[in-house]
Amino acid sequence: MGRRLGAVVFGAVLAGVWAPVSDAEPMVRVLGEQVIEHDLDFQGTVVGGLSGIDYRSGSGDFVLISDDRSEKSPARVYTARIPVGDTGVGAVEFTGTVPLRRADGSMYPPKSVDPEDIRVDPLTGDYFWTQEGERAGVLADPSVRVARSDGSFVSELPIPENERMLPDSGPRQNQALEGATSAAGGALFVTALEGPLLGDGPEATPTSGATTRITVQARFGPLLAQYPYPLEPVFADSRPEPGRASNGVTAILAVDPVDPTRFLVLERAFAEGAGNRVRIFEIDTAGATNILDAPVAGARPVTKRLVADLTDLGVAAVDNIEAMTWGPRLSSGERTLVLVADNNFSARQRSQVIVLAVR
Repeated sequence: MGRRLGAVVFGAVLAGVWAPVSDAEPMVRVLGEQVIEHDLDFQGTVVGGLSGIDYRSGSGDFVLISDDRSEKSPARVYTARIPVGDTGVGAVEFTGTVPLRRADGSMYPPKSVDPEDIRVDPLTGDYFWTQEGERAGVLADPSVRVARSDGSFVSELPIPENERMLPDSGPRQNQALEGATSAAGGALFVTALEGPLLGDGPEATPTSGATTRITVQARFGPLLAQYPYPLEPVFADSRPEPGRASNGVTAILAVDPVDPTRFLVLERAFAEGAGNRVRIFEIDTAGATNILDAPVAGARPVTKRLVADLTDLGVAAVDNIEAMTWGPRLSSGERTLVLVADNNFSARQRSQVIVLAVR
């Protein structure tokens, strides 16, 4: 039987840690942290793999998507309350869950889908969600799908031809449509590939960055542009065995709901033996080269600047952060930025919620 159970807090709440990037850039502090109980049972589902989050300001609740490939429970969406206020962050309380459904009304069978990010359409309340497809064993394209709030299928948006899973081209395994956001008041939908396409060069290493792509399309599908995004080098090599380190985009978020060019991009790097490093950049696509039907070589990338490095903010243990959304504004005028870690359903990782205050 499902339980409406709050998160268990591991360690003290972090608060009041200010980290200026520079005199001209915003200040960021950690407002609080919560950790959701491992393998929490909620309404007959296993809570975990939380890889996407969005905030519904009208109701004050959050919508989260699990990247469970319908193996532990059907592919699904959760709603939750996360108390965020001037004094910190309260325990996470799950309030509902619905399975995502295919066009014929059936639920996704095991290993048929790999959900990653979710956004609530500001115009209809529908869920726009992404999934990464598959390259291991079979070739299945990534996709952007639209569901009603009850999980029922509405439609599927087109993807660029260069994002299709072909034998020698397209996204790498588990590096496809990882991040998504609405923009321009809901007129646009923007997605980010986690890593470079096979034809766009090698992945990031401790000595070299890489280039991935950000795609802009109209809310009903037409593809408008694709921009090169420069990934940072990995912060460290893996140890004791080198070559097991990576860096990629796991979330993208419009800076302002009506601005079509400025976004926050979350880069999550991991190196075995060294842990995770999570950095948030503000980017601007204005002036970048449109490479929708072109290679990345010689193209002008988006501009980017560092907004926050969670290591520098004093978060003691940063886990596998994959989700990001704006939350409620504080009485100080600061905006809250809610981050969530995907625990991969592993007891060695945490479903971690970190809330930043940004001004």
